Amino acid sequence: MDFWSDKARGLSPYTPGEQPRIEGLVKLNTNESPLPPSPRAVEAMQAAAGDALRLYPDPESVALRETLARYHGVAPSNVFVGNSSDEVLAHVFVALLKHDRPLLAPDVTYSFYPVWAKLYDVAYETAAVDEGMRIRVDDFCRNSAGAIVFANPNAPTGIALSRDAVARMVAANPSIPVVVDEAYVDFGGETAIPLISEFPNLLVVRTFSKSRALAGLRVGYAIGDAGLIEALSRVKNCFNSYPVGRIAQAGAIASVEDDDYFQAGLATIVAERARMTSALVELGFEVLPSSANFVFARHGAFGGAALAQALRERAVLVRHFNAPRIADYLRITVGTAEQTDRLIGALRKALG
Repeated sequence: MDFWSDKARGLSPYTPGEQPRIEGLVKLNTNESPLPPSPRAVEAMQAAAGDALRLYPDPESVALRETLARYHGVAPSNVFVGNSSDEVLAHVFVALLKHDRPLLAPDVTYSFYPVWAKLYDVAYETAAVDEGMRIRVDDFCRNSAGAIVFANPNAPTGIALSRDAVARMVAANPSIPVVVDEAYVDFGGETAIPLISEFPNLLVVRTFSKSRALAGLRVGYAIGDAGLIEALSRVKNCFNSYPVGRIAQAGAIASVEDDDYFQAGLATIVAERARMTSALVELGFEVLPSSANFVFARHGAFGGAALAQALRERAVLVRHFNAPRIADYLRITVGTAEQTDRLIGALRKALG
């Protein structure tokens, strides 16, 4: 520690979901997909793993950006690609969210946001979600922030705002950037991407990790006005000129092009989410309405930490956040039908 900078000493790093190696573990703590990635994506990555790996990848990921542009109905100049949506968001904090007035975010949201704010010296304020854990749109229309960031569907609650609600928020803040983190939107939310032609201050961030079952690939992207994308490119090229490797670009392109497989996977996960929710309610849980690939639930008679430990003792891993307002909740990833059955069985034993 003698050689640490003052900045490093003052940081409180983000804690990622645990990745234990326990035989027979039911792992429902990191919102990974229970389904394999597109076979076409796997084939494309295998084909890319050849002699060309001695060469640097395309620094601008042009082919991937063009593929994403076609898929979302925008221009390639509206697309930025990075090594995971976390890296994209980190660039967003530098390029768009650091201003004299504070950044505004919900008090219950993705816990990486305050970490980036601390890292990049971004003044950070929160607006409380309501008693039902919903974002209060009016609190983000008060015109006192320097920028706004939120997840939609929100994390860890899974609750989504409608596109109309997002549009109202963005329209009320025409002079500041508004960033919508859509990591989970494919599971039931309404994307804000169609709004970017109307609002030059809106940026939408997406990932391949959740709905496309490519968490191990680390590919994320942002869609917005070309001016916002240029700011991200400037920051990227001051940090890492080649963020997305050849194999990752090939796999991501093939995944986007295999839309039938993608849609079928979404339907499977949404159906299992409904089954899991019903089973949890039967056990006495309150389950928030989820538009994500996880549910956020609490039991009136048992605390979240105790239940998480009881499940762990039965080789079922879920996520518990020891944080204000949400300490009684468990965030439970939607798994396979077999994993859901294991979860419910373990909960029955834990609840007595």
